[in-house]
Amino acid sequence: MTNEELTTAMAEAAEADFMYAYEAGTPAAAQEQLGIAVDRIGGGVVLSMRNDPVSYWSKALGFGFTEPVTRELVDRIVAFYRAQGTAGAVIQVAPSVLPAEWDEIRLAHGIEPATSWVKLAAPIEQVRPGVGTRLRVAPVGASDAAEWAQVLLRGFGMPTEGLAEMVAASVDHPQFHPYGVWDGADLVGGANLFVRGPVGALNSGSTLPSHRNLGVQSALIAARAEAARAAGCRWLIAETGRPAEGTKNQSLANLERAGLRVRYARQNWRWQADTDPTPAA
Repeated sequence: MTNEELTTAMAEAAEADFMYAYEAGTPAAAQEQLGIAVDRIGGGVVLSMRNDPVSYWSKALGFGFTEPVTRELVDRIVAFYRAQGTAGAVIQVAPSVLPAEWDEIRLAHGIEPATSWVKLAAPIEQVRPGVGTRLRVAPVGASDAAEWAQVLLRGFGMPTEGLAEMVAASVDHPQFHPYGVWDGADLVGGANLFVRGPVGALNSGSTLPSHRNLGVQSALIAARAEAARAAGCRWLIAETGRPAEGTKNQSLANLERAGLRVRYARQNWRWQADTDPTPAA
């Protein structure tokens, strides 16, 4: 592999693993409530949340490095979702590992393009976060886990029932390093870091609307970058939505200002059970 191919493989694997860790680590009662099922297929992960209130958490990703993306692999992915009774899911594949016959493969299951994300990465020594915030930034412990999870989800505009238990459980996971931001006694923002070998994956950063434009996200990038260095990481990665032409994504701007560089744009592909022309087994 070239250096760029290795970086892509590391970045995709880290994202797949932290998404798997969130859903696999959900407490049993919340797993049942949300209808969560997870598996590993073809070097990637398949994650189903049958009762997902925001149509975000059912996704398949991390493919194309352990084994190629083929019709047989996509058949297995779709079969997993059909077995779980999942209404729809997003398949995320780095553009460099999509096969030449991808259109033929996806159209056999009615898989259509959706939104696009950008994947960012930088060697840890090139990450130089800017000015922080007047607010207090600190690691999150067990006593703050429930409130922190609520704040993260509210910052994203997501409902909290069931999902908060899932997010809060990551505080006890050894590969996650959660951080919060406090205004006095009030938690107003937070984010997570997932450490996978030499890679530190930034994820789940959000701020309550009342405290935006105060440098919270830049401060959270700085805190997590330092934690990644302390954990021995050599790379820092992140992903965020690709802004439409003429618009701005503030998260992307914050990450680029800190020294992370866009490596590629990754198309999201949506599978829907009711539009799949292939009969269920």
